Amino acid sequence: MIYLDNAATTPLLPEVITAISESLSTNFGNPSSIHTLGRAASQIVRKSRETVATALEVPSRNIIFTSGASEANNQALIGYALANRDKGNHIITTAIEHPSVLNTVQYLHDRYKFDVTFVKPNADGTFPEALIEKNLRPDTILVSMMWANNETGQLLPVKEVGELLSQHQAVFHVDATQVMGKIPVHPIEIGADFLSASAHKFHGPKGVGFLYYNELLHFDALIHGGEQEEKRRAGTENLHSLVGLAKALELALENIESNYQAVEELNHHLLSKLKEQEIPFYKNNFGPSMPHVLNLAFPNENHDLLLTKLDLAGFAISTGSACTAGTIEPSHVLEAVYGKNSDKLKENIRISFSELNTLDEVNLFVEKLSSILK
Repeated sequence: MIYLDNAATTPLLPEVITAISESLSTNFGNPSSIHTLGRAASQIVRKSRETVATALEVPSRNIIFTSGASEANNQALIGYALANRDKGNHIITTAIEHPSVLNTVQYLHDRYKFDVTFVKPNADGTFPEALIEKNLRPDTILVSMMWANNETGQLLPVKEVGELLSQHQAVFHVDATQVMGKIPVHPIEIGADFLSASAHKFHGPKGVGFLYYNELLHFDALIHGGEQEEKRRAGTENLHSLVGLAKALELALENIESNYQAVEELNHHLLSKLKEQEIPFYKNNFGPSMPHVLNLAFPNENHDLLLTKLDLAGFAISTGSACTAGTIEPSHVLEAVYGKNSDKLKENIRISFSELNTLDEVNLFVEKLSSILK
């Protein structure tokens, strides 16, 4: 199987597997225990937190470990909104967010009557910061935006929105899941008050992630119990997964430029080979995008059938977000651009790379895709 679905999850690196295995066999103490084994486990948690904090260039006390970006998004959005209702009742997000943001703010609307604005891109798919600005109100308390879209790779203007909100009471939450470990991510530089990510998007284990938060903000905890994570998130820490997260992030940062260049080459090579084969297609990559994600559409070709044929031929791709897989609904991201009745909603596939992919794999993919389409 040739794996081209890295936006859904990435393979664990051998070094990460080794680090996790060693942790499982040697460190079983509870980090909250005060004996020697507990203190050793606590030190591992502390070092993992420092690794993330160093990458983000923030104090380590401002990192909460979570089960992944979905929990981190819920923690930021629900925790802040419920704790700050006295400041306003309006939340802004984009119509192309991950379901863990869209469904969370919808929950806040349905359960607590928050007024939520879902901002759509322009007709050409672009998303300038002016779209957020014109929807800001005096009672807006929270703006949530992804850094890069998981279906198209589109880069959103997070730094510009951060600058815009510096003159407004609304706090800024950034979902950095698709960029963490791939480009430099510094929340203070972009004006983010909250920033979330998952380890399994940068060759770490599934089920672990983190939330950066501005320590000046007041927000509720979602998980109550013990006093872990500075009383922000109760529960015994997932020790071996934190080791894997930290190791994966260290490796990503050590090779961040060369990895990015390798993925860029794969992206350009695939597009070049498609043109050589004279395959009719168009891109659903709107404006500046991460090279890691290519959303391609083939006119009059049903994407579900195409995906199945490629899967049977040994290629793992997708038609959209893994978190909406198995549903019959079209992509909400493409629907926000093309409209819900467009034929384009059933023509696209998503190919997503990591630096582990090769040019030979791309050649084989285009060869098989060409034979299927012809």
